[in-house]
This record gives sequence, structure tokens and C-alpha cells, in this order.
Amino acid sequence: MRLIQITVSKGWRGHEQKIIYLYEAFKDYKYVEDQWIVCPDNSETFRIATEKGMQVIPLNPKSEYDLKFAKQLAEIAKEKKANIVFIHNSESHTLAVLSSLFYGLKLPLVLCRTLIKRVDTNFLRKWKYNYSGIKKIICVSYPVVDVLKYAVKDHRKLCVVGSVTDIHKFNKSEKTRMLHKEFNIPEDYKIIGNIAAFTGFKDHKTWVNTVSELVKRNNVKAKYVLVGDGPLESEIKEQVDALGLQNDIIFAGFRRDIPEILPEFDLFLFTSNNEPTGGVLLESYACRVPIVAANAGGIPEVIVDNVTGLLAEVGNPISFADKVEQMLNDKQLQEKCKANGRQFLIDNFTKEVIAKKMYNELNEVLLNSKI
Repeated sequence: MRLIQITVSKGWRGHEQKIIYLYEAFKDYKYVEDQWIVCPDNSETFRIATEKGMQVIPLNPKSEYDLKFAKQLAEIAKEKKANIVFIHNSESHTLAVLSSLFYGLKLPLVLCRTLIKRVDTNFLRKWKYNYSGIKKIICVSYPVVDVLKYAVKDHRKLCVVGSVTDIHKFNKSEKTRMLHKEFNIPEDYKIIGNIAAFTGFKDHKTWVNTVSELVKRNNVKAKYVLVGDGPLESEIKEQVDALGLQNDIIFAGFRRDIPEILPEFDLFLFTSNNEPTGGVLLESYACRVPIVAANAGGIPEVIVDNVTGLLAEVGNPISFADKVEQMLNDKQLQEKCKANGRQFLIDNFTKEVIAKKMYNELNEVLLNSKI
């Protein structure tokens, strides 16, 4: 297999991390003869792939319909003698289809889809999902499959390969109290945290309302840490101010040291209301951090209620507060969930497991294309 992975995303979220993880695993386990990542040179993917010494090709589209980019993609595929293209975001999906339509990119195209979002909202979008060159759509969870069924005519193209994390990246075993020191948090306070972009479906509003409820009850001595940035950050800060929670909630911003700070959490509180799976939940398993999460989207495929974590009612701060108190007040439950969660991760979501499943799906496309 000679594989091109392509994304034109400039940000750094779970999907971009997946590209790096897959590249590493495909190389380590010799699943590919050769491979490349095509991405913008001003993206986090390019920076990290370059730092890691990966074969990365800079390509910068002016728009989702940049025909020059589409032509260059076809030329790169021909030059590298690639035999399959793995697409990782919506804009690169469009560009790969244009490359196939107009510039002779006749390789099988495989799309990786991680969002629970309707794609049948206009003709062009629906058409590109049914384009004949798209041979398979690999979804991160079954709710992603279900929402795509409205648009994709041939449901046989749809399959599920779960989210992925690198358990070896999260090897910090002892708390160092680094967040306590950084933010002057009293030593006897617990840290309840979340790591997520400030976007609508992450539902930070419910998260803040849950904190408000917990502060009102006064049964938990804790500080609440939000890690991340995004377009709704100022709106959430206004909500915090309106509720008088400025001394309770800490905005830690975008961080590159997640493997260092996540183990400092005493509980991971995740209120996302439409999450495909939540890769950060897997990272919490790796770090042995107890989890309370929303019973929404693909989260129940990752959290087994009362076995690996606790699930709360979507959008209900009372339910979330109840579950937080239940988890923090029950040491036996915490230990059970930490042990079961880590084993669940090892069995189902490591780089080794997911890379093998992903390779099998890609290789099936290759074999079928030769028939």
C-alpha cells in the first residue's frame, strides 16, 4: 500500500491527532510500503508531522474549490505512485473529488468521518458523498453512520472504526500538583476539568451550570479547569461572570502539555451533547482519571455506565452534579472505573488495535479496486 493522507484543516483536534497516530502505527507495523501526509504548511498537522520526521507535503488551497490544488494533488499522487487516498476533512473531500473529476486522480478515495452532522443539506454536498470515486466512508462511531445514511445511498460504503489514542504517550503516573502551583489552587482542593474546543456541541454552558449547581450545594471542595480555546470562549466567560463563578472556574487556554496536565485532574467532566466518541475520554482512561460524561452521541460506545465511568442526562446540570458527587464520594467506584476504563482502552482503542482495523478497511478497498 502506498498511502496519501490528506487534510486541509489548520487546527489541532482529535482528528488531526489521528492522522499522526495512524502514520506512526502504519510505519511501525509495516502496513504500508510508503506513505505521505498532504496538508497546508501553516497547519498544526504540518508542524507536528515535520517535527516527527514524517513525509509531509505542503499544499495550500485558496478555497474548497481550488482547481490548482486539485491538479497538484493528482500530480503528487502520480509522482509518488500512490494507490489510495485517505481523506480527513470536508474541504479536502471536495478537493479530492475535483482532482478525480478533472485531473485524472483515478485512485480509490476513502473518507474518514468523525462528525455527527447531516450532510444532505444541499445537492452538492450530498452528491460528493455519493461520488463513485469514494469507495468507503470510515466512521468513528455508529451515530456518525446513522446520520450519514440520510445522504449516502449505498450503505455498504459505511463502516465503523473507533477513535484512537496512544497509551504510551500518557505515562505520567504520579500527580505533581503542577496545576495547583500554576493557578495557586489550595492543596486540599480537587481539580475537576475539561479539555475541549469552545464550540456549540461541546456544551460548555451546561458545564458551567453544573459548576454553579455544585458550588451552590457546597459539598465538593474543588476548582474547575477549562482547557481549550475557540469561538464561544468569550460567551462562556460572560456566563461565568454572570453566575459569579470567577473564583471557581479557571480558563487555562489552549495547551500543548495535555499528557502532563490531564493526570492532575481528580475528575474529568464532559458535557458534550453531540460527541462522535470523544478521544479525550480515552486519554482520561490512559491517565486513570475518573469520568462523568453526557449520555449522548457516540459517548456510550466509549463509556460503559457504572463500569468505566458515569453517564449523565444530556444538558441537565442537576444530573451532572449528582454524578460528580457520586463519583467523588465513592472511592471504590473511582478505582473500579479507573481500572476498567484503562483495560477497555487497551482492548479497543489503542494505536495498535485501531491501526490494524483501519488498515483492513483500506486494504479491502485496494483489493476490490483490482478486481
